Amino acid sequence: MTDETPVSSAVSAGPEPPARPAPSPSPAGDPGDPAHAGDPAPAAAAALSPPPAWLQRWEIAAVLLVSLGASALYALLSFIGSVTAKQALSKQTTTLNGSLAPGRPLLDLFMQLLNITLSLAPVFLVFYLLARSGEGPSSIGADAREPGRDLARGTMLAAVIGGSGLALYLIAYHAGVELNVVAESLPDIWWRIPVLLLSAAQNAISEEVIMIGYLLTRLDRLGMRPSRAILLSAVIRGSYHLYQGVGAFLGNAAMGLIFGFFFRRWGRVMPMIIAHFLIDAVTFVGYALLAGHVSWLPRP
Repeated sequence: MTDETPVSSAVSAGPEPPARPAPSPSPAGDPGDPAHAGDPAPAAAAALSPPPAWLQRWEIAAVLLVSLGASALYALLSFIGSVTAKQALSKQTTTLNGSLAPGRPLLDLFMQLLNITLSLAPVFLVFYLLARSGEGPSSIGADAREPGRDLARGTMLAAVIGGSGLALYLIAYHAGVELNVVAESLPDIWWRIPVLLLSAAQNAISEEVIMIGYLLTRLDRLGMRPSRAILLSAVIRGSYHLYQGVGAFLGNAAMGLIFGFFFRRWGRVMPMIIAHFLIDAVTFVGYALLAGHVSWLPRP
């Protein structure tokens, strides 16, 4: 004897209930379809589709206004103030790397490091925006996939542009259209050179990632002609150096044209970052070592 219930006793008396109609198939990607529940494909496709042109322009303007575009506006006002001052431009001084806490070296060091770190915030914003578009740093060549080639190209650019830039600065200064640029006035202490090198790295990363890698690729997406995009980027680059004078504007605009041209050829921003770092590092450290010891370099 078993405990199983006889089949006949498990069936209810009376007529069999009518069969329920089969559910109609849901269209592909319908969020109400259990077969597609949790399917990320529609959301991913929506995230990767390019936003409308007006929103892309808004994004570019926002990135520039929290970074180098804002610097260009301040530099323009600073240049107007210098030109309208009673003193000649060559008699005025601008300092690139100055003390942030004079007489307090430890506090000065931490403030220098904080300033450098926060100045890189727009670069993190750019990488975030690239990731939202389904891209990444490698899409603009901001990676370490070609270290040898990037270093060789960057060194070549630095040698050509750095020497020409110094010559242009000296010509503009003696012509009276350039301020006396003091590359550094940090206290003569152990962290002086490391901070100058970090400052050079911050300048290189910020300017090249934003003005070359990000801006040129975004203008491509908007359909702007490549030559016009490079020219626009170069003019903005020159503009945020206007606080140093006309020579700095022209020299940095020319640098922007060269960097934009080679970015189009190589598709990588790393050579420009390396070149810019080498130029600024030699400028900052060289000034620290040579100012007051050579006759051809203007005294602070």
